[in-house]
Parts: sequence; C-alpha cells; structure tokens
Amino acid sequence: MCPDAVTGPSAPGGPAVVLGLQRLSLAYQSLMEIPYDAILQQRDTLEVLDLSYNLLDDLEKLSTLILDCNNYGAHVKFPYMPSLTTLWINKNKISNLPIIVEEICCKFPNIKILSMMNNEAAPSYFNGGSLTQYMDYRQYVISQIPGLEVLDDTEVQEKEREVARKTYRMQRMREGSRRRKELHR
Repeated sequence: MCPDAVTGPSAPGGPAVVLGLQRLSLAYQSLMEIPYDAILQQRDTLEVLDLSYNLLDDLEKLSTLILDCNNYGAHVKFPYMPSLTTLWINKNKISNLPIIVEEICCKFPNIKILSMMNNEAAPSYFNGGSLTQYMDYRQYVISQIPGLEVLDDTEVQEKEREVARKTYRMQRMREGSRRRKELHR
C-alpha cells in the first residue's frame, strides 16, 4: 500500500488507518464527528486531511479553538469561522503581529478571547520583552480587534481600549500624511 493511502472502514470505533500517512482521506464515511484518534495517530506525517462528504456539522458550532504548542507562523491560513469566539495560539512561532491579527480579524469576526502568549509577536516579561513592548502589543491588538474582551490572560479595560484607539489612529494619520508628502515630491 502506498504511504498516502488509507484502508477502508473498520469495525465499530471508527476507520482503520495505516500509520505514517501523508494523506488521510476519511471522505464518504458518514462520520458524524471528527475521528480525532485516527488523526492523532498520523500527527508526525500527516499533511492532507480530507473529511469531505460526511455528516459533520460541529465546525459550524465551534466556539473555541486551541492550537497551543504547534509550529504555526504568522502566515497561517484559517477557514472562515464566524462562530469562533475563543482562540488560543500560545507558544507557536508567530513573529509578525500585523499579519496574524489581520488573519484573525478576517476569519473570526466574533472573536472575544485571544491568547497569543509566548510568541515572538507577543512580547512579555516571560519571553524577553519589555513592559513598553508588551503594552504596545496589547494596544495594537486591541485597536485592530474592537470586540476583544480578553487578550492573553487579562481582560481588556475600556480605558485601555480608548488609549489603543487614539494611539493607532494617530499612527494611521501620520502614515497617511507621510504618503501624501511622498506623492507630491
């Protein structure tokens, strides 16, 4: 059997799979829930997961997604999930804050709780960042995600939201002014 194939359905308990797969197709299995055990068996090699044509509906109801301690970078692409309100992406390899924040804003429009601790893009005392860097990080994220209620392990205060709006509104105004001057040179 080739390394990216999958065996047919197994006895009760879910599909039987060959270990070490790069591609796992669980399409057309009439699955009503995601077979996490079968997927986790392939975690070291799996690159493609196909769950097409099943009876899954739980992703539409998904409100919390936890992706801690993975290798996600800032250029990760998420599916559009309007039901998601909580995202934890702690301890990954996220280094570009504007890119990840834009992805989160676009794909999770109802996000209320976001935790990005222990990523390069989220400086804090625990990963070598200064208090100034931490506060700037918080202000930026809060300014870009207006509905955010909790960032990392701290509730977003209204006063903090006001400072974030003012800080990043002024920055956008300065950037716009600088662009206009460059155009007239």
